[in-house]
Amino acid sequence: MKDAETNMKPYEHRAYRSIVSHRKLACFRVVVKETDLLVRADRCVETETRDLVLRHRIPLERHIEQHPEFVHRMTPLPQDHLAPPIVRTMIEAGQKAGVGPMAAVAGAIAEYVGQDLLAHTEDVIIENGGDIFVRTGFPLVASIFVGKSFVGGKLGLRIDSPGHPVAVCTSSGTLGHSLSLGRADAAVVISDSGALADAAATAIGNEVLDKNDIDRAIMFGKKIEGVRGIVVILGNKIGFWGDVEFVTLT
Repeated sequence: MKDAETNMKPYEHRAYRSIVSHRKLACFRVVVKETDLLVRADRCVETETRDLVLRHRIPLERHIEQHPEFVHRMTPLPQDHLAPPIVRTMIEAGQKAGVGPMAAVAGAIAEYVGQDLLAHTEDVIIENGGDIFVRTGFPLVASIFVGKSFVGGKLGLRIDSPGHPVAVCTSSGTLGHSLSLGRADAAVVISDSGALADAAATAIGNEVLDKNDIDRAIMFGKKIEGVRGIVVILGNKIGFWGDVEFVTLT
């Protein structure tokens, strides 16, 4: 499977992977082809995580083999009720955000694996290419990685998920491996759905070509069903809306 959101080499070092604060959780990495997860959980559930990645990747790979246009589609696809659940979730997220289904792939995999891991661990944090799935009994802080922007390493988001999982996904037109048609240093979306957060972050980021576009991009993002919070950063300008709580990092 060629992953439009994660086309970096599987073993390439990802410097931002030290940015999520956590308590004393087991930490391990699971790599299956393009899927490269950093996982934190109550105990080491590496074998279970690998099995779950395969459980969800294999149906997705088979669907792509049968529908090669699925990978390259930049606009929403009609729903396919015969497709595997993860594929239907990606299609639905793309429809809501107005983008192709592969814009949701990293968030969808993190979400599906994370939800299933909750049968094995009470607390779980999964990072997949900058997209985060969280369900913990305690709050944590995720740094917004924006390279040379004025907020780089200085600003974080509080994530509180005591009752249900939360997804925080980021798209960038200036950093990393994500496919973006915009120029935002970071377009961050908070949602209950990892697939939706991923697709919406891509769609919102696509709207930002210069600083004057930030407010319009946020207005666009507010209308996407399922989006709970938005942060958009470009250079020395930042805009935000919704369920967003900033934390100053020291």
